[in-house]
Amino acid sequence: MAKIATTSRDPRQQVLVAAMGGPRLTVRGYSAFLGYSACALAGCLWGTGFYFGRLALNEMSVEYMVLYRFLFACLGMLPVALANRVRLTWSETRLLLISALFGIPIQFLIQFHGLARTTVSHASLMVGSMPVLLGVAAALFAGERLDRIGWLALVGSTVGAALIVLGGHHGPAVHGEASLVGDLMVVVSLCTSLAWILLSKKLMLTHSPLLVTAYTILVGTMMLAVWILGPWLLNPWLPNHSQPPPLAHVSATAWVALAISGLACTATTTFLWNWGIHRVPASRAGVFLNIEPALGSWLGVKMLGEHLGPHAWVGGALILGAAIVLTTRGHEPQPDVILE
Repeated sequence: MAKIATTSRDPRQQVLVAAMGGPRLTVRGYSAFLGYSACALAGCLWGTGFYFGRLALNEMSVEYMVLYRFLFACLGMLPVALANRVRLTWSETRLLLISALFGIPIQFLIQFHGLARTTVSHASLMVGSMPVLLGVAAALFAGERLDRIGWLALVGSTVGAALIVLGGHHGPAVHGEASLVGDLMVVVSLCTSLAWILLSKKLMLTHSPLLVTAYTILVGTMMLAVWILGPWLLNPWLPNHSQPPPLAHVSATAWVALAISGLACTATTTFLWNWGIHRVPASRAGVFLNIEPALGSWLGVKMLGEHLGPHAWVGGALILGAAIVLTTRGHEPQPDVILE
């Protein structure tokens, strides 16, 4: 879609701002502020994902937990898709299918199988490496530039996330002990999520973030359902029968956790993140992903009785400091008003 750019040298705009008695807030600056705010809120909601996922894993397998989570997410996105039909070219359709494949079934099945094999603290530590991975991927594949201070901020934020998790209790976890296999599976899931993030941003060049989010979740959930329910539906013809979906014996606590995971931690966060990186560089927005391990550690203290020492306080300061550096220091000159 064509963009029309104007500068801030319009005397009428300067007179109007001067009459208001305050500094000029450009449309571009306001849009960037909203973009960073959306990414920050997405990071907060993502931070509760492991906690609610662990509650549901107490009563069902990883496959059905992930499937139910995304079925709830579809409840929030189906009305959006039905109310806003979109025509995709073959190239865009292929991009959507690849993005949905990496972003939902591959990423989440690997990630929560990793969580089932490690602790919430270790999984959160692995997620803390995501901003650096995102910054590298954005620089290599999306043509975004990040200077030395930006890279130092991202590294410092990741170190802060590591300090928060390492400052917790190192004894046996409630649901088992940490393992190298589980930790590595979480890292692999982060690498697959990079494909989803960068491919989604390409789709948002021609389509709205809300539509890209809705179609990605719906298509990815269909892929997930075929993968998980397919063997169960084919039970009469298979030698090894698959277990039916758990329904009757699932507690209200697990259903509430799944509903929150789907509607808040998945549908809402994916929309907020896509909407945010549509307005700010993905490499800069990546620092807000470190809110997830920070909040996860806080939930561990409140819900699981973990202890946070001085390392955690230092880590929190690093994360907040990196966020302030990346979002307040100067950017390249850009038009002040962009009409899309």
